[in-house]
Amino acid sequence: MPKERGGPSVLSRLYRWLMALADVWAMLLLVGMVVVVTAGVFYRYVLNASLIWYDEFASYLLVWLSFYGAVVAAYHRRHIAFETIVEKFRPAVRRWVAVGAELCVLVFQGILCYYGWVLMVAVRVETAASLEWVRMSWVYSVFPISGGLMVLISLVDLGRVLRGEMPGKEGPHLVTTE
Repeated sequence: MPKERGGPSVLSRLYRWLMALADVWAMLLLVGMVVVVTAGVFYRYVLNASLIWYDEFASYLLVWLSFYGAVVAAYHRRHIAFETIVEKFRPAVRRWVAVGAELCVLVFQGILCYYGWVLMVAVRVETAASLEWVRMSWVYSVFPISGGLMVLISLVDLGRVLRGEMPGKEGPHLVTTE
């Protein structure tokens, strides 16, 4: 996102705020999963009583943590890449490889977002097996939301690459290609 003379633009600040929110959300999901699993183990082995809902809820939290963690990893550029090979290319070739890779990722994320929405709508009236107050559309909302966030990240990164800036591995900071 381009900078104005007086500092980052409103869109740039909003983007960073949204990604910081995703970061905090992923951490809260991890803490929640640890609390739920610990409570389930405590009830089962200390109190000799079982919580009928904890394993299902922990599974949902794990799925959410995986997808929102993928959003955070995409923003910080921590997904797997063939850097050793790509770094051997000339800067111009590196740029076009980055454009092609970002377009492939964008297509996948668009598919995740679209079909995640389709799935979420299809199960909108169903409820979880052991948690009848939890709608499955809430559980499956992770697909279109995380897909949409990753589409946003890819669009921002694609714009940077097309402007001649290469997002670096150290995070969303930029490294020029020339």
